[in-house]
Amino acid sequence: MSAPVAARQTMDREGIAARIPHSGTMCLLERLESWDADTIHCTTTSHLQPDNPLRTAGGLMAPNAIEYAAQAMALHGGLLAAPGAPPSAGFLATARNVRFAISRLDEVQGTLQVRARRLSGDARQVLYEFNLTDVNGATLADGRAVVVLNTPLP
Repeated sequence: MSAPVAARQTMDREGIAARIPHSGTMCLLERLESWDADTIHCTTTSHLQPDNPLRTAGGLMAPNAIEYAAQAMALHGGLLAAPGAPPSAGFLATARNVRFAISRLDEVQGTLQVRARRLSGDARQVLYEFNLTDVNGATLADGRAVVVLNTPLP
């Protein structure tokens, strides 16, 4: 992990989509606010969009917060990669100790704050803790997740 790290590098949605395996409306994050070797902070209002691909007839349910966090983790991995390297293949293996303070994300007004912190890891898997808060800092969801890297799926 010797990639140069900027404490306050920002990025728009287009830049984010170029570094994660999601595109179109499935790229849920709109802005990278800051990052370093261990943490990432992104923001978005995609939870309010009627064409959000995770929305069901019942709305955008709180467990989708895990996908928002997973995309922040994927972006973090992409930022830590060597310049010009393609995004590393990976998948969310587990989410543990996840707590939701709300039932629906689409009822949260304003910008979602999406943060993740790398706790440990190696070339095969990474453990992150994550939290989503509203614009006032109230916790909406938090937990831990393991991301398995460089493992081709059948």
